Amino acid sequence: MTHRIVIMGVSGCGKSSVGAALGQSLGIPYRDGDDLHTAANVEKMRAGIPLTDADRWPWLARVAQVLHDQAPVIVGCSALRRTYRNHIRAGAGAHLRFVHLAGSRDLIAARLAARTGHYMPTTLLDSQFATLEPPTPDEALTLDIALPLQALVDAILADIKGETA
Repeated sequence: MTHRIVIMGVSGCGKSSVGAALGQSLGIPYRDGDDLHTAANVEKMRAGIPLTDADRWPWLARVAQVLHDQAPVIVGCSALRRTYRNHIRAGAGAHLRFVHLAGSRDLIAARLAARTGHYMPTTLLDSQFATLEPPTPDEALTLDIALPLQALVDAILADIKGETA
């Protein structure tokens, strides 16, 4: 099976860490969705201005294109609303799965505050949570980010194995 996996959630939930570790376990590349944003989007976020849907649509199309063209691949992407996930699904191709990394606002805020070298300010966290439409169980595997990194990776691997068994 060709894996197309989106690691999703609000900024600071661990998409990059989980995606890179999962990619290493599966032997497939991880692409950070942050790298697919336009320079204008990055500047807006750096300035503490939340993105609008008009800002997001071209980015989501690039995420879907990477999933389609570079599979097998894992992409980290917030995919906060169901409509965004549907947009990605429409362009990504078959065998697409979403993994939602969920956690408390306090835990994620602490992680964001400790993070260096990233353009996303902690001040945008509330807008991320306000936008988030948590996926239903039939739409994504949801995992608690309070779990250790390896436990998260193991849970995703077990889910993948269960689907292909």
